[in-house]
Amino acid sequence: MSSVAKNQAELIKAIQTSYEKLREEFNNIPEDLVDEQSMEGQVKDTKMSVNNLLSYLVGWGELVVKWDKFYQKEKKLPDLPETGFKMNEMGRLAQKFYEDYKNDDFKTLLKKYDAVVGRILEMIGSKDNKELYETDWYKKYPFGRMVAFNTSSPYKNARGRIRKWKKEKNLI
Repeated sequence: MSSVAKNQAELIKAIQTSYEKLREEFNNIPEDLVDEQSMEGQVKDTKMSVNNLLSYLVGWGELVVKWDKFYQKEKKLPDLPETGFKMNEMGRLAQKFYEDYKNDDFKTLLKKYDAVVGRILEMIGSKDNKELYETDWYKKYPFGRMVAFNTSSPYKNARGRIRKWKKEKNLI
């Protein structure tokens, strides 16, 4: 499989594989460390917690699902990446996600992450390759690429962050 999914089957496999590898990394994190702001943040020279990272992943997953629901209903693009945010404001959007899920504990965030990944996979499974890869959706990007940009790619990035953090914490 190439590093960039080019069809429905490759996209599903990329998401499942990166999700499973990342999900495994969360299994042995001590809960007393999940709120500690000691991991490299989404914005340069910032720190975040494991729960912040999970909030970020859940938030993006929910956005992907929201984009599709809006597009199916309205037959036009939603505000991207989100209403009130520009594409160059990802740091501010990350902060919004941290705030949105600040009252959720680690186990709740894991359940939400599992659930949103399941909904994304279900959504992709309901689409054909034409919808996913043969139609420009946002600028030159088809919907499948936009999904990958916000699922499998960040999951791989998050796994790298978690592994680096775990090494610093002597958890590996």
